[in-house]
Amino acid sequence: MSKADIAARGLADEYELNQFPVDVERVAEGLGIIVVRQEGPEDLSGMLLRRDGQVAIGLNPAHPATRQRFALAHLIGHHQLHPRRDLILDTDQRITYEADRIGLGSLPLDREEADANRFAAMLLAPPTAVLAAARSTPYGTAEELLRALADQFGLSHATMGYWLIALGMIVHP
Repeated sequence: MSKADIAARGLADEYELNQFPVDVERVAEGLGIIVVRQEGPEDLSGMLLRRDGQVAIGLNPAHPATRQRFALAHLIGHHQLHPRRDLILDTDQRITYEADRIGLGSLPLDREEADANRFAAMLLAPPTAVLAAARSTPYGTAEELLRALADQFGLSHATMGYWLIALGMIVHP
C-alpha cells in the first residue's frame, strides 16, 4: 500500500465513509478546511492555501460538479500528504503535456500530483467498493460499466475510466 492509500483509508475509516458518493465536503469540514468557491481562470480547478494555522481550499464553480468533487479530494490529498507546501494550484500546468503526446491523456507525470490523484481516487472510490458495485451492476460492455460506476461514485467518466484501468478491471474504456 502506498502512502496515499494509507492516508485515504485512514480518513475513510475516521469519517466512516461507506456511502457513495462520498461526502467529501464533510471530510474537509472535519479537517478544519475552509472550502470556498470562486470563479477563476479556466485551467484552474482549485487551490490549497495554508496561512496562519488555517487551511482553505478554493474550487472553481465554473467546472462540472464531478470535477469539483475530485479537485476537493485531490487537494485534501495534498493537505494530508504534502504538509510543507503552503500553496498548491491545481492547474493544467501541473500536468506534463508530454503525457498527451505519448497517449496517456492528462495523466500526471509529477510524483506529488500522482500521489494526490491516487489519494482522491482511493477516498472517493475505494477498490473494494468499486469491485462490489461492479459485481452488482448489470452491464454488457466496459463502457456501460464505466458509466454506471462513474454515476454511482460521483466521478467523471474519464476519471472512472482511469481508475478502472489502474485497478486492472478494464483494459481501456
